[in-house]
Amino acid sequence: MPALTPGALRTAVESLTPSRMPTFISDLVDATTRAQQLQSFAPLRSFVHTWGVFVAIQRYPSRAARLRHLEDVVSAGETDPTAAIAEIRKIHADAEAEAGL
Repeated sequence: MPALTPGALRTAVESLTPSRMPTFISDLVDATTRAQQLQSFAPLRSFVHTWGVFVAIQRYPSRAARLRHLEDVVSAGETDPTAAIAEIRKIHADAEAEAGL
């Protein structure tokens, strides 16, 4: 797991999911702008949290694929999503713990 800094997360996102770089950059610019406007580090902490969890999930292709499948199950609305939602929460909780959040 990379350090929870914008630079380290950027390197990880570039390596793991290059297609997500435009979103990463946009989110970083937005967080930096909001932090300046609010004179608060909260937007940057939120950014690091979000992208830290993302990287922790994407580091394991099988976990990332499972999450996408579960999200598709919930989005389809064809079955009771309770079990899928619980598993999504667990994946996120595990990723937060792995990232040290």
